[in-house]
Amino acid sequence: MSVLFKNRKVQWFVVMLLAAGAVLLSENLLPSASKLAVPVVSKDEKSAPAPDMQPADSGKPLEKQAPAALSYRIAEYHMSVAYTPETRQLNGQQTLTWENPGTVPVQELYLHLYPNAFASKKTTFMRESGGKLREDEAKADSSGSMKLLSVKTVDGEDLSMRMAFVQPDDGNKDDHTLLKIPLPKPVGAGEKVTIKTEFLVKLPAAFARMGYVDDFVMAGQWFPKVAAYERVGTRGRTEPGWNLHQYHGNSEFYADFGMYDVKIQVPANYIVAATGFPVKPAVTDNGMKTYQFYADDVHDFAWSASPHFVYVEEPYSTAQIPGVKIKLYLDPNHQDLKDRYMYAAKKALSRYSQWYGSYPYSTLSIVVPPPGGNGVGGMEYPTLVTSWDASDKKPDLELERVVVHEIGHQFFYGLVASNEFEEAWLDEGFTSYAEDKVMEAEYGVSPNLPVESSFITSPHTLQQNSWAYTGHDQYAENVYTRGKLVLKAIEKQVGSKTMDRIMRTYFQRWEFKHPSTKDFQNVVEEVTKTKWDDFFNQYVYGAMMMDYTVESIRVKSVGSKGAESYESAVLISKRGGNSPEVPIQFHFSDGTVLDKTWDGKESSIEFKLTHKTPVDWVRIDPNYSLVLENKHINNFMQTQVNTKWKIRLNLGLIQFLQAIFGWVAW
Repeated sequence: MSVLFKNRKVQWFVVMLLAAGAVLLSENLLPSASKLAVPVVSKDEKSAPAPDMQPADSGKPLEKQAPAALSYRIAEYHMSVAYTPETRQLNGQQTLTWENPGTVPVQELYLHLYPNAFASKKTTFMRESGGKLREDEAKADSSGSMKLLSVKTVDGEDLSMRMAFVQPDDGNKDDHTLLKIPLPKPVGAGEKVTIKTEFLVKLPAAFARMGYVDDFVMAGQWFPKVAAYERVGTRGRTEPGWNLHQYHGNSEFYADFGMYDVKIQVPANYIVAATGFPVKPAVTDNGMKTYQFYADDVHDFAWSASPHFVYVEEPYSTAQIPGVKIKLYLDPNHQDLKDRYMYAAKKALSRYSQWYGSYPYSTLSIVVPPPGGNGVGGMEYPTLVTSWDASDKKPDLELERVVVHEIGHQFFYGLVASNEFEEAWLDEGFTSYAEDKVMEAEYGVSPNLPVESSFITSPHTLQQNSWAYTGHDQYAENVYTRGKLVLKAIEKQVGSKTMDRIMRTYFQRWEFKHPSTKDFQNVVEEVTKTKWDDFFNQYVYGAMMMDYTVESIRVKSVGSKGAESYESAVLISKRGGNSPEVPIQFHFSDGTVLDKTWDGKESSIEFKLTHKTPVDWVRIDPNYSLVLENKHINNFMQTQVNTKWKIRLNLGLIQFLQAIFGWVAW
């Protein structure tokens, strides 16, 4: 999920306030950053046929759509759902077939009922989030819920009296987002069980990835979804078993791969966007229109509908992409921006497939929510993503950035399928890293890493449950920003070519397989032929950042009269994690510059330098190569200063802000 984009505007505003204050405090004037130009892509395009009038994407029978499975398809869903705009409700029927992928019998199924997170202020999600997610708030007069109207076996046996809500994470009895269904008989290893459910979903006003805005609807996490079951060896498991968690304020999702066959009924004037592809043209009857979509080798299914979508479609292929239909479902406010959306989608797909591995699906849909729909914007689902809403008619590069980011999730969320409950950085951090590479390659926008590292004020281990972070800000700064910086720090040590091999090896080895952080470390060590325990223990499993500081500068005269020389003793300390190379620059009063590198192994080091003039200032990491250094203000010290505050606040901040304005930020 693209959690940081809107916050970046706030962050940039804060940085600008800092800059203004620094200018007032300093005798030096800093250069200003030039504005980024939004690319203009224009070409004449033939309009695509309306999506409800298109034939199926393949003429093959449904059961022959995927002759060879790319994933272990544990779950098979056949669903029908009808949306009623007047009541904001989804009425659905589901037949779920689940295969036991483990080695021991399973006595019960667990279903996620995610809409129940919005049933009251007492749910775990609402308690933890306070009814806020990113910059959006739940409407006071709006709620959401899911009711299972019936739960039966294929033989018609009623299972509803057996089932019960469970709360394995916090024991909150008011949370009904995880349901346990004991089965009539155990499901043996490799065997299957089928249950049928009827369910009713009340959608909230657009908030936290699902809901409505007027006659627009976004159905994310809308159906009873079977929990993930991990085999021995998956993410280090020694025993097979369910991976069970409630819906939390910070958490996203984790599920097994499977197949989805879904019929969606909406009013006849609605257009539907969905995961997968249509298997036949939509059918209109008695004022209602029914779409049918199919998807396999995916672990979720989402859809959106509106009577106002402006539909644009283009085929796209590269050497790494055999062929994909890129489908835009634009809000009318953004119909004139279709070329920008399409260009960003093509470049993102092309780069990610070139760098990591081929995009294997036949469609990619981009939904642009209407104004007021940011509660469902900036989110990823298999083969479908949402952008920010269309409230801004002249958006800046955030339009491209969010599209690039969410398409990146197709790879590290959709295909690699990390556990976002427990190791969210493997999705968000990796996607943020990849997003930066595309934005730099295609739009010339380089990330301002010194600024981004300065936002890490509360570092925590990256390998922990998402809800263990204190609040959404701490979650975001760690799993998004610090996670990305960790990858950039690895790249600094090994070089870009080796890092490319690491990322490609990791993706291709673990595509469709649910890797862990340790699996990624193993790839790093294999490619580099080096042990990385020290680095991972500090910055991944641990909560450290780098913090190198100039503690003191002492100067004394050691030469004779007429042949003066000076000994400058400079004390450098390490207050954070290790770096194999710590660059230090010494500047003498006659203009001489001396660069040295410290291995950073000890807690401190004193440099004694003899020169014909004294050292007048010292700077650690003058080129900002220490990506994980987040306290740049103590990296600089001047020997002769008028007041104590100028050492740290004035000179240190000025040096840092010079880096800010010397780079193009975001």
